[in-house]
Amino acid sequence: MSQYIDGFVHPVPHDRLSEYMRLSQKVAEIWKEHGALEYREYVGDDMHLEGTRSFSDVVSATENDVILFGWVKFDSRKARDLANEKVATDPRMADLVNTSSSGFDANRMAYGGFRVLVQ
Repeated sequence: MSQYIDGFVHPVPHDRLSEYMRLSQKVAEIWKEHGALEYREYVGDDMHLEGTRSFSDVVSATENDVILFGWVKFDSRKARDLANEKVATDPRMADLVNTSSSGFDANRMAYGGFRVLVQ
């Protein structure tokens, strides 16, 4: 069985990073309950390398944004698909998103599912 990840990158306003972190910690717990092996998020620190396009550009970040990069790790794509179904119907997720003032906007997120190429 080959592991599988969902990867994502998105901005949130600098002044809402603490609130986003609280949201993310709760979301991570829910993903793990539904089958994720790991849930990781990182805050952008060095976003530019000459000759490349930055994550900031990809998600149209403003000077008031910070970039978050993360992934959710699963045993397989099948396990990921099942977890996604469960998370999508978990009422806690909708409640968290609807009550959060974190500044998260899914329309500004780049996302994809990835299978292992090199390990």
